[in-house]
Amino acid sequence: MSEMLQTAAVTTSDAALLAQTEIAVRTAGSALRERFGDVVRYETREELMSALAVNDDTALDILRPRLAQLRPDAGWVEDELDGGALPPGEWWVVDPAEGNVNHLHALPEWAVTATLVRENRPVLTVVHLPLTGETYTALAGAGAHLDGRPLHVSQTADLGLSIVATSQARPDENEEVVRRVGASITAMLFDALVVRTSVPATLHLANVAAGRTDAFWQFAGARADLLPGALLVTEAGGRISDAEGRPWTPESNSFLAAAPGVHAQAASTLSR
Repeated sequence: MSEMLQTAAVTTSDAALLAQTEIAVRTAGSALRERFGDVVRYETREELMSALAVNDDTALDILRPRLAQLRPDAGWVEDELDGGALPPGEWWVVDPAEGNVNHLHALPEWAVTATLVRENRPVLTVVHLPLTGETYTALAGAGAHLDGRPLHVSQTADLGLSIVATSQARPDENEEVVRRVGASITAMLFDALVVRTSVPATLHLANVAAGRTDAFWQFAGARADLLPGALLVTEAGGRISDAEGRPWTPESNSFLAAAPGVHAQAASTLSR
């Protein structure tokens, strides 16, 4: 297990905090569900960014005051595309509309997420899918759950029998990273059974935690993309690292989450 996700000073009140966080995230998800339906048309990057911001603000208007009330002294990560380590203390890492562009295109793959990070380790997370009503939760040291049912990663031990997935790290990625993504997909097409490529990352990671997908990787990446799923996968018995199998932190330039039986094989493929 990555040192990043070793159990972090979890308090006895964290379980109650998780329950209240879930209520806030589900409420924000309901507001976004009411806005879901027709494809939102845009002709310029400015129009796209404006439409994305409306969804973000709809959820943040609910999440920010509620989460701030739960943890008044916690910091707040403003940009869901930011990466790297956080300053000391507690921080809310929130993606108010994970997969926002899918929401605009009337595609179902989107969610609302909130993760509490304490001393740079995720303590609890909630990932809610408003269209299905599914809610994934994880509490450090206490397991991962889907609507209250325990989650377990798959028992697959052969990458050749595995469904694997990757996601676009961020818009306007640099050419080196884009080429690395392409090469990794090609390598996995040779070694894995099925390769899925789509956004957002968090939903792929939820599928790894649930045992539906055997591995997920990504190059670069943002905290809000990876921290919720990293905690879900770890608490469901999976392994996380960078793409070459080394310990992962938010400062790493790659990420791999997998069932233990295929983790080493996936890292070997990605390292070619």
